[in-house]
Amino acid sequence: MRKITVLKEGWRFGKERAGAVESVSLPHTWNAVDGQDGGNDYYRGTCWYIRELTAHEAAGECVFLELDGAAHTCQVYLNGEKLCCHEGGYSAFRADLTGRLKERNLLEISVSNEDSDRVYPQKADFTFYGGLYREVKLISVPEKHFELMKDGTPGIKVTPEVDLKEQRAVVTVETWQNAKSVEMTVNGETRSVPSIEGHARAEFVIENVHLWDGMDDPYLYTAKACLDSGDEISVRFGCRVFSCDPEKGFFLNGRSYPLRGVSRHQDLKGKGNALSAEDHKADMEIIKELGANTLRLAHYQHAQDFYDLCDENGIVVWAEIPYITMHMKNGRDNTLSQMRELITQCHHHASIAVWGLSNEITAASAVNEDLLENHRLLNDLCHRMDPGRLTTMANVFMLETDSPILEIPDINSYNLYFGWYLGELEQTDEFFDDYHRQYPDRVIGFSEYGADANPAFHSARPEKGDYSEEYQALYHEHMLKMIEERPYLWATHVWNLFDFAADGRDEGGKHGENQKGLVTFDRLLRKDAFYLYKAAWNRQEPFVHLCGKRYQNRCEEDTEIKVYSNQPHIRLYVDGVFVAEQDGKTVFRFRIPLLGEHLIEAFAGDISDSMCIRRVSEPDETYIFNKAVSSVTNWFDSEEIDPACFSIMDTLGEIRKHPQAGAIVEQMMAKGASERGDVADAVKDNPALQRMMGRMTMMSLLKQGGADEQSIKQLNRILQGIRK
Repeated sequence: MRKITVLKEGWRFGKERAGAVESVSLPHTWNAVDGQDGGNDYYRGTCWYIRELTAHEAAGECVFLELDGAAHTCQVYLNGEKLCCHEGGYSAFRADLTGRLKERNLLEISVSNEDSDRVYPQKADFTFYGGLYREVKLISVPEKHFELMKDGTPGIKVTPEVDLKEQRAVVTVETWQNAKSVEMTVNGETRSVPSIEGHARAEFVIENVHLWDGMDDPYLYTAKACLDSGDEISVRFGCRVFSCDPEKGFFLNGRSYPLRGVSRHQDLKGKGNALSAEDHKADMEIIKELGANTLRLAHYQHAQDFYDLCDENGIVVWAEIPYITMHMKNGRDNTLSQMRELITQCHHHASIAVWGLSNEITAASAVNEDLLENHRLLNDLCHRMDPGRLTTMANVFMLETDSPILEIPDINSYNLYFGWYLGELEQTDEFFDDYHRQYPDRVIGFSEYGADANPAFHSARPEKGDYSEEYQALYHEHMLKMIEERPYLWATHVWNLFDFAADGRDEGGKHGENQKGLVTFDRLLRKDAFYLYKAAWNRQEPFVHLCGKRYQNRCEEDTEIKVYSNQPHIRLYVDGVFVAEQDGKTVFRFRIPLLGEHLIEAFAGDISDSMCIRRVSEPDETYIFNKAVSSVTNWFDSEEIDPACFSIMDTLGEIRKHPQAGAIVEQMMAKGASERGDVADAVKDNPALQRMMGRMTMMSLLKQGGADEQSIKQLNRILQGIRK
C-alpha cells in the first residue's frame, strides 16, 4: 500500500547550515515580510531547512521525498549525502531515499532564490520568494510501484479524445511502473494491461460521454491504476473539446464560449507564497463571485490544489512557465525542463486549455535566432508531449506585429497597457482592429490589461496616473466595452485579480506592491472595478453595487452616482426619497445635487446597496496621491510660457532631439524607471517603447511617474532656459 506522510512540523531553519536553529512549519518562505515592503532589498540567497527523520516516519520498502515547491534551486541531503539538485521553483520533484535510511536520519535541504544566469525567472515584476513554500511529503511504496522520479510524474497519463457527433470518448490511459501488469479502471470498466518495458497503455471507450462543460457542468471522471503489490494511483480527468477560430474566438465542445477572466499570482499579504489549501479555496470563491470563466495562472506552475479547484469549478486555464522578460542564453535547458515538468504533472487537468511558452520575453531581449530557436523547441516539446492542446504566448505591447516570433505558437495574445503606462485608452481598440485587419487568419487574445488603484485615493475628475479607484473603474469600463465589441478575441485576462508583491515597486502610495488588482493584497477589499466585472459576468447572483463608497468627502456642487449591477433596472433614492430610475446594462450613471450629508440607496427589485456622502468646502487632500501634479497643473496654466523655448508641454521626442534638453530629461527618466522596479529599468531602452514615449508630453509622463512638485517646476524652469 502507498503511504503519504506530510512533513509539516519539526523543521529548523536558517541562512547557514550550522545556524539552522529557528523552528518553522511548512509551507514557509523567508520573504513573507521583506519581499513585500518595497526597496527591492529582500533576501535573495541560500537558506537551509533541517529535520530529523525516524525509521517509523520513513517506514516502507521504497521511500521517496516529495517537494511540491522549492524556490528556486534546491539540493537535498540525507545523512550528509547529496541526493539531488532541482532547478525550478514551481514544480514538484522527488528524491529517492530507498536503501539510505537508518534508525535516525538527518534530512537537510538547501534552497536558493539568488541571481542565476540559467534558472528562470530572473527579471520580472513580482517578488521571487524563496523557501519550501508548498508541502514536503514522504511517500512509502512497495518494491513494485508506479514511477515516481521522472519529471515529478504522477505515474499515470490520461488522454481523452471526444467525438462530439457520436457523443463518444476514447480515453487512453498510460502508466509507468516496474511491475509486469497493471489493473486499470475507467468509468466502471476494469481491465488487466501488460507492462512492456515499464510502460502500460490501454484505451477505454465511453459511450454517451458526460462532457466537462465549463462552468455549466464541470463533470469529472476518475482513472485508477493498481498493481498486485497494492500500490495504487488515480487522477481525475474531463472529456471536452477546445478549439479556436480567428473570427469567432474560443469554442468549448463545439459551441462559442468567449473566455473572459483574470490572472492570478500565488501570494498573499503577510504570507508570501506559502499558501494553505484554505487560502487556495478562498481565492477560488472570489473568482466564482466575480463570474470569470477563465484564469491565466501567471507566470509559473501553480499548486496542484489550485488546478484541482479549476477542474472542479469549470474554469478554463492558461498554464505557463516562468520564461519571462529576459532571454538568457544559458537558460534554454531550464525552460525545457520546466515545460516538461509542467505538462507531465498537469496533463490530466481538464481545465487546462493552452500551454504558455513565455511572457513578454522580448521586453528586455532582442528577437534573435537563439530566442526564436528556444521558442521553437518549447513549441515542439508541447506538441510532442501533448498533441491535443494549443500553445500560446503573452507578447509585450512593444513587440511589432510582424515579428517572426508570432508565427511559432498556435495562437497568440498581447499584453497592452494603453491608457495606463503609455498612450490613451482608444489605442487598445485601434491595436486590435489593425491586427485583426492585417492578420485575419490569426487567433489573437488580450492576455494582460490593467491600471493601478489605491483604494485610499479618489477623484471627481480621475485621470491616468492618479492611482484613484475611480480611474481604475473608468479604465476597465472602456476595456470591457472594447472586449465585448470584439468577439474574435479568444481570451481576455485582467491583470490582476489580486494586488501582489513586487518588491522593486514604490508607487501609488504603497511600497512593494503592484496595485492593479481588482481585490486588495489581503483579500479584504473589493475595489469598484471588481463589481464592474461581476455585473458583466456573474449571472448567478443578482446584485447592485454603489461605486465611490470610500469617496465620502466631495466638494462639487453636484456629483455622479454610479451603479454597477447585473440587473436591467435601477432605482435611485437620496435621503429616502426616490429621485431617478434607469434601464440599462452593467453601468448606470446618475447626477444629483450635493447639498450636505446624504444617504444614497440604489435598488434593483428588492436588492439594494447604500452609502453616505457629504459636501465639504475644500478637496480632501487625503484622497490625492500626487498633490504636486495637481498644484503644478494649476500653476502651469497661470504662468506665461515662452513658446520659443522648451517646456514640459513639449513631447519627449521633441526634447530629445536637442542635445542639452535631451540630456536633462534622460537623467530624470532613468530615475523614474528605477522606482518602478527591475523590469521597468530593464525595458526602458526598448526601441518600440522609446518610440511610444516619444509621442507623449513631458507633463503626461511626469503625471504618470508621480514626480514631486519641486522636480516638475525645476525641470520646466530649466527647459524654459533652452531655446528650441
